[in-house]
Amino acid sequence: MTTMNAIAAAATSPIDPSQAIGQIAVQLPGATAVFRRLKLDFCCGGQVSLRQAAGDKGLDLQAVVDELSALQRPNTLPDAGTPSELVDHIVARYHDVHRAQLPELIRMARRVEAVHRSNPNTPHGLADALEAMEQELVAHMHKEEAVLFPMLRAGGNSFVSQPIAMMRHEHTDHGEALEQIARLTDDITPPREACNTWRALYAGLAQFSDDLVNHIHLENNVLFPQFEAAAQGGCGSSGCGCS
Repeated sequence: MTTMNAIAAAATSPIDPSQAIGQIAVQLPGATAVFRRLKLDFCCGGQVSLRQAAGDKGLDLQAVVDELSALQRPNTLPDAGTPSELVDHIVARYHDVHRAQLPELIRMARRVEAVHRSNPNTPHGLADALEAMEQELVAHMHKEEAVLFPMLRAGGNSFVSQPIAMMRHEHTDHGEALEQIARLTDDITPPREACNTWRALYAGLAQFSDDLVNHIHLENNVLFPQFEAAAQGGCGSSGCGCS
């Protein structure tokens, strides 16, 4: 099974307590943060099953399974059809998730670059690239949540085209940042010698990239067009465009 297929399977399969925690870390983006907080060694001790690792630490296995299960996020759209409901979905499914994803990816990237600095396959510069992307993406999402999304929830107006155009331009910048990450990581393909942390980093990067592409698609191709046509008409039926 390829890394991407394994990630897709992990997004829909129940958490198996008999599975090695190293495998879970590689296949389930976000699991590394849970394991690190619980002091479960998924790197050097990654061959131990989740059941044994939790038992050795005196942890409630079901509570750990529940926390890991909460990381499984489907990409499907909700049945809700209004723009306001779509905005709510975007914020919960993508904005909040990106804010959680990036700090852990940056932490792992710094670790991999430091520990494997002499390896020619090490993605040198990845942590810095992710930090720059985090700053830009967090600022972008804040502008949407503070300015654009309230306008869309209220039904839009003749002024909405300008912030939408700005968000579209920044989406292009995000796409270029993803291309840089792909260049630094050999298209997010871990080398054969990669440790569990390195593989978990790349699994997380793959999930983040897919999430961000789906996020941008929903805004550019589903949400924004619902308001752009009306906004282009300017003020009233005359469509003078003075606004």
